[in-house]
Amino acid sequence: MHTSSFSSSSSSSRIRLQCLLFSLLLAVMTTGAIPLPPNVTVTAVIGFGDSIIDPGNNNGIKTIIKCNHPPYGKDFMGGIPTGRFSNGRIPTDLIAEEVSVKQYVPAYLDPTVGPQDLLTGVSFASGASGYDPLTSTVASVIPLSQQLDYFKEYIQKVTHLVGEERTMYILKNAVFLVVAGSDDIANTYFDTPFRKNYDPNSYTDLMLHSASAFVQDLYNLGARRLAVFGAPPIGCVPSQRTLAGGIVRACAGKYNEVAQLFNSKLSAELNKLHRKNANSRIVYIDIYSALDELITNPAKYGFEEVTKGCCGTGLIEVTSLLCNKLDPVCPDASKYVFWDSYHPTEKGYQALVSMLLRRYMNQIL
Repeated sequence: MHTSSFSSSSSSSRIRLQCLLFSLLLAVMTTGAIPLPPNVTVTAVIGFGDSIIDPGNNNGIKTIIKCNHPPYGKDFMGGIPTGRFSNGRIPTDLIAEEVSVKQYVPAYLDPTVGPQDLLTGVSFASGASGYDPLTSTVASVIPLSQQLDYFKEYIQKVTHLVGEERTMYILKNAVFLVVAGSDDIANTYFDTPFRKNYDPNSYTDLMLHSASAFVQDLYNLGARRLAVFGAPPIGCVPSQRTLAGGIVRACAGKYNEVAQLFNSKLSAELNKLHRKNANSRIVYIDIYSALDELITNPAKYGFEEVTKGCCGTGLIEVTSLLCNKLDPVCPDASKYVFWDSYHPTEKGYQALVSMLLRRYMNQIL
């Protein structure tokens, strides 16, 4: 009996140890790959801006700028086209996972969004929106002003769920992402007649004024950790190479010059806002250099194609207009930086997010 009891006790100990090891392994597998700084809590990830972090807000509005159809979402949760402008996850999803909040950041306007989704963050971003109010008007999408109104509504909903004190805690410890500017430059400034009276300096001033006011509004509503992305090298995305890169489809320099001008102004302005606003972490995110690095040194990051998108010919296909279920897609999207002619693949986003988190995490958190 004594031996049997000892054996039973030993067996129970082994089971408990196995359970503990399994729990530890599960914890490692479900936490962010990049460890958070000591004593740092991230409660939510909340997004504003354009298609780069729109997970489907455009699905239910009257606009042609939507992608809730194949082949978008080809590699997302079994091939579900959610409205994300990629083959898979987008930066808000990847960042939320890295900081151990959740795997996917849903669209605020998604009718299936529940209380827990709200408490851990949503995205208000709308594909083809921008800092220039005209940008969203031309594309019939959700302007930043409306995104801000939705955010105010969101705060009321969260307050109703958990009370004012907890809501302020969530906002204070959330990471806010603001991604805009590309559509202003590529679509409104260069491709419409509506801003023909502006030169690059005056137009980027218009963008800057709107960006500064928007960031200040977010701070006034309780945001403290704000990661504001600059404009990318927009002249090097496949569509702009096709439209303005000449016969060899080189990077279109005039687009990149305006992007760099805006970025220099935005970086300086965000530094001012950071110094002005108490307890803020308002950080300029240099996406221009990060994407330029992928385009210049693709093999270093496991890519083979940087001048074409995976969808269709890869030269001009964007959103529902051209990248649709009738178009062929490349055999392996992981070899491409771009999914369509404007938006990166999930692997492209993963490379960018990894670069940017390592560079900026300690500043944001």
